[in-house]
Amino acid sequence: MSDLVQRAAAIAAEVAGACAHAVDRDARFPHESFAALKSARLLGAMVPRDFGGEQAGLADIAGACHALGRACGSTGLIYAMHQIQVACIVRHGQGSAWHRGLLERLAAEQLLLGSATTEAGVGGDVRRSVCALGTDGARFAIDKQASVISYGADADGILATARRAADAPPSDQVITVVMKDDARLVPSDGWDTLGMRGTCSVGYRLVGSGGLDQILPQPYAEISAQTMLPVTHILWSAVWLGIATEAVARARAFIRAAARKTPGTMPPGAVRLAETVAGLHQTRAGVADAIRQFEAAADADRLSSLSFAVAMNALKVNSATAAVRAVEGALLVCGLAGYRNDGPFSLGRLLRDAHSAALMINNDRILANSAGLLLVDKEDTGLFG
Repeated sequence: MSDLVQRAAAIAAEVAGACAHAVDRDARFPHESFAALKSARLLGAMVPRDFGGEQAGLADIAGACHALGRACGSTGLIYAMHQIQVACIVRHGQGSAWHRGLLERLAAEQLLLGSATTEAGVGGDVRRSVCALGTDGARFAIDKQASVISYGADADGILATARRAADAPPSDQVITVVMKDDARLVPSDGWDTLGMRGTCSVGYRLVGSGGLDQILPQPYAEISAQTMLPVTHILWSAVWLGIATEAVARARAFIRAAARKTPGTMPPGAVRLAETVAGLHQTRAGVADAIRQFEAAADADRLSSLSFAVAMNALKVNSATAAVRAVEGALLVCGLAGYRNDGPFSLGRLLRDAHSAALMINNDRILANSAGLLLVDKEDTGLFG
């Protein structure tokens, strides 16, 4: 375990886990966890050393997401979503003086970044925008009705998508950074949900402005394919794997306790536990393989290939499905002890959080996207491609 992951695991154990119940109960932002993450300089961990960061790789960031997700799903998911935005700046913004300055601020001030990629009126399709950037000299303005801006009220900056100009088609998008001091967020709904309650994923009207140099220079289509989509699916999957890992750990503790009560007898849920652990290992291997694929795909052509997109889509769908299956398996092992909302084997929050996975970019939408890609993709990489 790397030093970075160890630091994240310590915060998970000492802070995030301790406040997880209150965060879930009150549907509030996990302030304690993020104060600790800032103090440990983990928000700017991915920033290159030249800009004051640790230049952490995706495997370490995924490990931190996994550790935090075990303790508090909301904390893990917010950390993952922040790092997705940082990855976009690191990988696509270093040619811009403004974005280089932002990287320095991310490392020095440990800023928290959110995103506004969803929008009312496009049916959940993040690759289309209704709103367009307005420009006036060296400045832009944005007015976006975002369906969701997770932890928007607590973010120091938001990466928002929009059409390039008023006369641009819906798919001709750019993504720009809107800093908190230049933004006004008007909430459009509340946040009383089944799970992931601490993410505070409220819909907002985002009204903001900034300099044209705050717009990332590459088209959003390229940024999405090469960075945002794969990093999102990998880090989200790491969080869901963390939730599943914690559920299985509680089930194992339950079986051990039952075995101590009846020495020499296999507890009734032991076989179910073995089956659940096997599924967990498959998911872990899938996440590790996706990280290797991403790191091996060094060139833009590979990252933008249809087969790579299909592989990342498959990771998301499989991980989202497996997380629920693992927690449900653990629930069958623990029985009433897992069904209760109190006690050391309680699985209610984990199950509720896990069910969010299939809805975060709906699995059906992702499968439909993959189906379309497979119709035109002529590459057949084979079993070990």
